[in-house]
Amino acid sequence: MSAEQDPVQRASEGDEDLYDVATWEPRTALDRFSSWLYGGIVTSARAGVVALAVLIVVAQFAAALGLVFVDRPVVAVYVLLSVVPALGMAGFVWKADVTKREPLELLVVTFAFGFLFAGFAAILNTIFSGLFLGQVTADAPVWIAVLAPALYYFLIVGPVEETVKWLAIRLYAFRSDRFDAVVDGAVYGAVAGLGFATIENAIYIGREVVMAVDAAGGAAAADVGLQIAAVRTLAGPGHVIYSAFAGYYLGLAKFNPDDAGPIVVKGLVIAAVIHAVYNTVVTNLGMLTGPLGLPSGLVFIGFVVVYDGVLFYVLYRKLVAYRTAYERTDAGSYEDEPEREDAEFLVDLGAEDDGQ
Repeated sequence: MSAEQDPVQRASEGDEDLYDVATWEPRTALDRFSSWLYGGIVTSARAGVVALAVLIVVAQFAAALGLVFVDRPVVAVYVLLSVVPALGMAGFVWKADVTKREPLELLVVTFAFGFLFAGFAAILNTIFSGLFLGQVTADAPVWIAVLAPALYYFLIVGPVEETVKWLAIRLYAFRSDRFDAVVDGAVYGAVAGLGFATIENAIYIGREVVMAVDAAGGAAAADVGLQIAAVRTLAGPGHVIYSAFAGYYLGLAKFNPDDAGPIVVKGLVIAAVIHAVYNTVVTNLGMLTGPLGLPSGLVFIGFVVVYDGVLFYVLYRKLVAYRTAYERTDAGSYEDEPEREDAEFLVDLGAEDDGQ
């Protein structure tokens, strides 16, 4: 779609110089200064967001975890083990990309942003938690105990966490020329989710180890850390799946600019809702397993495996649909078209030189 034009622009059909009347491009020193200043402001704003995210993450680790990762390096090993399933799932999405492989630089930066921007989500979740979870007291009716956390997950946690993971893609990788296919959005979304899951697991595991040390001494810390790591291995893949959906629709929006806004919103709504459903069900599993006498641990594992499995299958079908369309339309040949055109130009140029 061509950019919208002023009536004077349309009437002139490009035959008249309308600079500073109905068209504009940097010509004067002031124009160039304005362009430079705008670029500086945008760059500074992005750098400021990243710097703030770094400060928040450092403060989180310093305040909540102290030197647990320094004093007990095994905790870091637990964290790495806890993200192995999420890493495998992100690797699968990356492998399913039928287009050109994404550059390592963009993958690393997206992972780092997913890791860092989790701090924004932690702050917002904490600010609003009292408003919703403060209603859940020991003597609160059951419907309050169920509804209040559900509202918190659907209105705050899901939207906030999926938005910050989406921002991890949008701030850098999305702007690159190498983000050149819809399916690339799913890849970067999965990587952003992996980054988010990594720091979330680190905070959960580290915090539980600190509490175990304070309560029972160092002997119990290793067991507690391993137990929490085992639980967190089931949470990580969800983050990868949710943000892969949001990322896919971000990629779809990039190549459908007329409807970019609604497409982005659709992706974020899907990611936020399936995220919130997971949190809500997991929170209330105890109310189901207790009266029925079911083992809560096995029910939790069963739910996560089935829920994430179904969602991952839906995501897989979407990736397969893209691959099918890519192969059916022979889109791969068009990806190399600019390189072929450059080669043909050089051949023609050489032929002209020989003719001279």
